Amino acid sequence: MSNTNNVLILLARILLSFMFIFAGFGKVTDPSATAGMVMGAGLPAATALTYLAGLFELVMGISVLIGYQVRYTGWLIAAFCVFTGIVFHLPTVNVPDFPAAANGWINSLNFVNFLKNVTLAGAYIMLATNGAGAYSVDARRGLQAVAAR
Repeated sequence: MSNTNNVLILLARILLSFMFIFAGFGKVTDPSATAGMVMGAGLPAATALTYLAGLFELVMGISVLIGYQVRYTGWLIAAFCVFTGIVFHLPTVNVPDFPAAANGWINSLNFVNFLKNVTLAGAYIMLATNGAGAYSVDARRGLQAVAAR
């Protein structure tokens, strides 16, 4: 793999990790909004699940950022993206006392979030199958083929 490709994989890992680090930190420090979504989806133990999801996102995001166990992490995050997309972003939302146009707008945005999750799953599958690149913990540990520099 060329040095340019390794730099681009590093850039991709940085970009792919940002959302999960940011979202995970938010869930761990203030779980209330996400716990409300979890409760609204009918899942039990909303606050506990929010903390678990936040911890998962934070740890997985950091793992992708530093390039640690990326072949496993990519598959886990891809599954997480598909699951959360289906459970939280695919169902129709109906906010009582909202005008129909506002509910339509909310549902359009929610569907965009579903598409974002599915698209991210594809990116994480690609990361899982191609590895973390030369500039990663995996490469330092010999778990990633590294091109001659």
